[in-house]
Amino acid sequence: MSEPVDWLPDGTPYSPRFGDRYHSENGGLTQARQVFLHGCGLPAAWAGQAQWRILETCFGFGLNFLVTWAAWRADPQRPTLLHFVSTEAWPVSADDLLRATAAHPDLAPLVQELHRQWWGLLPGVHRLRFDEGRVLLTLLVGDTQAMLRQQSLTVDSIYLDGFSPQRNPESWDLHTLKAVARCCRRGTRLATWTIARAVRDALAQCGFEVTRVPGVPPKRDNLHATYNPRWEPRTPRQPVAAPEPALPGPCIVIGGGIAGAAAAASLARRGWQVQVLDQAAVPAAGASALPAGVFAPHVSPDDSVLSRLSRSGVRTTLEQARWLLNEGLDWAATGVLEHRTDGTPGLAPDWMQGPGAAWSEPAPPATLAAAQLPPGTTACWHHQAGWVRPARLAAALLAQPGIRWHGGCQVARLQRIAPLAANGRPGPEVWQALNAHGQVLAEAPTVVIAAGMGSVELLRRPWPLQPVRGQVSWGVHAASTDAPPLLPFPANGHGNLVPRFPLDGDMEGRQGWLMGSTFERDVHALPPTAEDIKAAHAINRDKLQALLPGIAPALEPLFARASQPSAEEPPCLYTWAAVRCTAPDRLPIVGPVDVASLPGLWVSTAMGARGLTLALLCGELLAARLQGEPLPVDARLARALGTERM
Repeated sequence: MSEPVDWLPDGTPYSPRFGDRYHSENGGLTQARQVFLHGCGLPAAWAGQAQWRILETCFGFGLNFLVTWAAWRADPQRPTLLHFVSTEAWPVSADDLLRATAAHPDLAPLVQELHRQWWGLLPGVHRLRFDEGRVLLTLLVGDTQAMLRQQSLTVDSIYLDGFSPQRNPESWDLHTLKAVARCCRRGTRLATWTIARAVRDALAQCGFEVTRVPGVPPKRDNLHATYNPRWEPRTPRQPVAAPEPALPGPCIVIGGGIAGAAAAASLARRGWQVQVLDQAAVPAAGASALPAGVFAPHVSPDDSVLSRLSRSGVRTTLEQARWLLNEGLDWAATGVLEHRTDGTPGLAPDWMQGPGAAWSEPAPPATLAAAQLPPGTTACWHHQAGWVRPARLAAALLAQPGIRWHGGCQVARLQRIAPLAANGRPGPEVWQALNAHGQVLAEAPTVVIAAGMGSVELLRRPWPLQPVRGQVSWGVHAASTDAPPLLPFPANGHGNLVPRFPLDGDMEGRQGWLMGSTFERDVHALPPTAEDIKAAHAINRDKLQALLPGIAPALEPLFARASQPSAEEPPCLYTWAAVRCTAPDRLPIVGPVDVASLPGLWVSTAMGARGLTLALLCGELLAARLQGEPLPVDARLARALGTERM
């Protein structure tokens, strides 16, 4: 449930939990600008920077974030990327968020954007994206001290905020401020409204130089502090060598499918100049050429690593699809029905009592009826889910400024050299991508391998990647508009059915449906033989009958005719096949290949059957690790995807 808020007669929000106002008597806006933004020397301090990272304790109603975002928008010298990381143990409701900020009409467009994404805030890390991914809000939902201890952050500014030290002492105690200090670099500036002696002493003990400054009325004084300890700060222990953060520059991405396009777009948004090399003439010619696919969260009673990753992935896919694609033509946020054909519930017993209900719920009777499933069928309804045409998404990602596409470029190997400078001395080392004849296709200090199973030969590492061939069955709906729809939304759980999607470039053109996919381990032969195709249609028919037994009869005649194809008749059912790449634990692999011996070589691969859900998140994770940014997921989930586990 959302945190309850009371409203005082003057319209000020009040917390019953802490017995305190959410912001000062001046309405909060002046405090946000004068105490926090200007108290940290902003916007002047971030001028001309590639990125700026701010940590706030206690998000509340988001006024500090909104004011900072507005200042970033108004500043012609703003950094390319603004990272705002904020902790919040008790998120308020979306309605209260909107009410609390309604008094500031100049912030109304920003408030509406924040309100639109303010849903499903379960404990953990949530990345919200604004201004096409150039303003990133990372919400750490949980206790400030505990959440910061789980992260690996380095920030440039700190807004030390929250309910008063008398009302909420744990947010201001020495242990919490130590966790804050671990996120600082030497020179990080901190601002806060309190001048409590215990807070001043704790900040000094943590390595801050603390100064009292004139306050914002009604307070007489505020605090400014700079992290400048008399000792050398300890760096976090790393289990393996960690790469030095890189500044934006030239980069090569090998692979033009969803994984490569996502990595290229994430880097280009940060100012990188990206060359994408692919052996095909057009983007998304491999596994990403699937006519249509489903993205949806994974659920499990224990909320497993994959479940939490999938939610972060779905949020990323939803936002980027909204920026880049035409809804209804290229994608649609329809929701997805998951038929739990094994009879397990998927959701924890208390799931519906918290914010997880905004993500998924037990399928309501009307939804089951629409899918012609009997009442009481074990199924979940995923609100935040839908279908997308992967090739359209890949093309839109690759059309971003800063990306150059090079088709017909098959990279046979990579080599690292130090080219001679004008003075005859070796210059900085770069990677060269070579074709089979040894010709240089491109060179750059940084390379990202995102070529699916084609990554194996380029990695120079015996990672146990497995090919899995998948085949789908698809058809074209009759042109007659009298035919009833199969069902109004996609369904998954034992394969997946996308019941209707445009096949052409407009809504009036042909409409298709798709069912699949097979899961053929250690099979990489393409194209499939006639017998392979016939067997795949049979598998997909069986999956459809188990998934949607009431819908299956409508398509049975097509599957029956496909089982006995005739050379004299045009096909009534089509197939599509590709080879996917998977890791032993069925999770993607994202990170540096080998920091010590192969510096500058990165990878984003092994998306398996969940590329539409996870690939865009992996692109953001790769860019964040490469640049030393706050991560879009918590550190444990990042480690679960990391190359270090291989």
